[in-house]
Amino acid sequence: MALLVVMVAFFSATDAQHESAVLHMTRADWQETDTDTETQGTRALPLAVDSQALPPAWQPVELPLALPIALLRQADSAPTGATRTTWLRLSARDLPATTAPLALYGARIKTDGPIAVYANGQLVRRAQVQGPLWNSTRTPLWILLGKTPDSAPVDEILLRMEHSRSAQVAVASLWLGPVGALEGRYRMRQWLQQELPAMLSAAFMAVGVFALFVWFKRSHETGYLLFFNLATTSFLRGLHFYVGVPIANDWFAWLTVNSLFWLVAVVHFALRQLHGRPLRWLTAAVVAWTALIGVLTLPGLAILRNTPQVTPLIYIGAASMGVAVALVGGVSAWRRSSEGRLVAVGIGVCVLLGVSDWLLQNNFVSPEGWYLGAYTNAVTFSVFGTLLYRRYVNAIAEVERVNASLAERLRAREAELELSHRRLREVEKLQTISDERQRLMQDMHDGLGSSLISAIRSVEGGGMSDDKVSQLLKSCLDDLKLTIDSMEPLENDLLLLLATLRYRLGARLESSGVALQWNVQELPALNWLDPTSALHILRIVQESIANILRHTRATEIRVATAADATGVQVTIEDNGQGFDVEKALGAAGGRGMQNQQRRAQIVGGAVSWRSGPAGTLFTLWLPLKREERAGSADAADAADPIRA
Repeated sequence: MALLVVMVAFFSATDAQHESAVLHMTRADWQETDTDTETQGTRALPLAVDSQALPPAWQPVELPLALPIALLRQADSAPTGATRTTWLRLSARDLPATTAPLALYGARIKTDGPIAVYANGQLVRRAQVQGPLWNSTRTPLWILLGKTPDSAPVDEILLRMEHSRSAQVAVASLWLGPVGALEGRYRMRQWLQQELPAMLSAAFMAVGVFALFVWFKRSHETGYLLFFNLATTSFLRGLHFYVGVPIANDWFAWLTVNSLFWLVAVVHFALRQLHGRPLRWLTAAVVAWTALIGVLTLPGLAILRNTPQVTPLIYIGAASMGVAVALVGGVSAWRRSSEGRLVAVGIGVCVLLGVSDWLLQNNFVSPEGWYLGAYTNAVTFSVFGTLLYRRYVNAIAEVERVNASLAERLRAREAELELSHRRLREVEKLQTISDERQRLMQDMHDGLGSSLISAIRSVEGGGMSDDKVSQLLKSCLDDLKLTIDSMEPLENDLLLLLATLRYRLGARLESSGVALQWNVQELPALNWLDPTSALHILRIVQESIANILRHTRATEIRVATAADATGVQVTIEDNGQGFDVEKALGAAGGRGMQNQQRRAQIVGGAVSWRSGPAGTLFTLWLPLKREERAGSADAADAADPIRA
């Protein structure tokens, strides 16, 4: 809108600067003559015409000239071949003297045949077209007048207009003057009447093509397809306004006339989709009337001649259909859809613009008026573009609301999960403490507790010497220390666990006169080494060293480690007297060795003995990776022998 105001102001200012250099011709002499029907539209126009040689039937008229038309009479008049020629003679003697190139400008010349213009009797413009023109009335008259052979000033302008016998011509007032003085006026009329509507139609069509591709992806949303059909029919309907070359093709007339009916039909279907009522009787009438007009006006059938004389009557039918669609659709959508009401109002505005064009086309108003129908595309584009815009904005708002709702639900869910996770951590912590307490109580009950009870009974019965009691108590103390050591953080390091055991048993070995050789090497980390597993390993190694001290009379113990691709092994070798391994495992006193086997199985490992006269080799193998196994220290602790 701002661009429109700026351009109008610019062109108006340009015209005002040169207003005194132009001649506004509002009077002319007029007459009509018969045209040879056999050569009309085919013979060459004369290059020179002397107005004095024409019949002396000139009549003075005022410009603009718009004689009234009897529509019904012209529709039933003579055959198409019967034509007449209207002549207008205009005087240019009052034109201010100028050396600048001259131009002739007129807002509109209405005729359904060729136009020729003569300056001082010489042909300066001709449009040799066979058949009725379909877009000449939308194009302003703009003729550049060349210099006459003798460089004489222009004294007379002669217009020759062919038309059917029953049709009446219309001519706006004409302007003659320098090109620079009139070009702004012509450009403004040309831009507002043709170029701007053409740009609006092209924009509408571009958005319509976009809507079509959207419909390809979302075929269930027929609104996009309807929008494309609206853009297409509106584009075809507006061909009158921006096709610059004179068009005389019957199919062009059929296309532009019938596209108006197609446009109204598409709008009806769009309205029906908005208010949700089927309106079957109106739909059937719209479709039938549109199809009937299309068939009757087909150029090949010639049932209803689609000529400039008949077309105004056809437009009355289109306007009636548009009014019916607007009224019925508006009433149906009044309480159902605000968008439907907007479309109904838009249809009403387009009908009014079309009626103004119809009045202008049929000489009921001055030919210097504006074809407002050129902007029906803009109205249609604005109305349905507003609908798409609203739906687009509402869709974005809906997505934002959904996202906000999802974000709120996510925050609430995260809070619930955090609370649940905190509770689970508390429960897990309490469960871990409870499990560890139960494990320690069970271990002390089955190990240390059993040994103390045995010692108490022996002391009470008087069957144990003080040295044995002292030795038993020291063993209980070592067992308690091992239990405590198993709770230290080991970081999956088996060597650290063995070092702890060496520290606890070093003094006891030294007091027993047994030398300890510590030949260990770096071992890979055991990811499964937790406090429970650590206690099993300590008990296995402790039991092996205790058996050496009690039964083998060894003077040297060698502890070594090794690793392979699947696990690690701990070996304990002594130089004491050997024993029969099979017999020891089967005897009642071999419960300690059996417990070593059970503990090794619990942690996923294995133990083995190889004994002879030169000593015994005990091997504990542990896997690098361990599968979870059922069982716990309870099974092994329950089988611990009562330490004596």
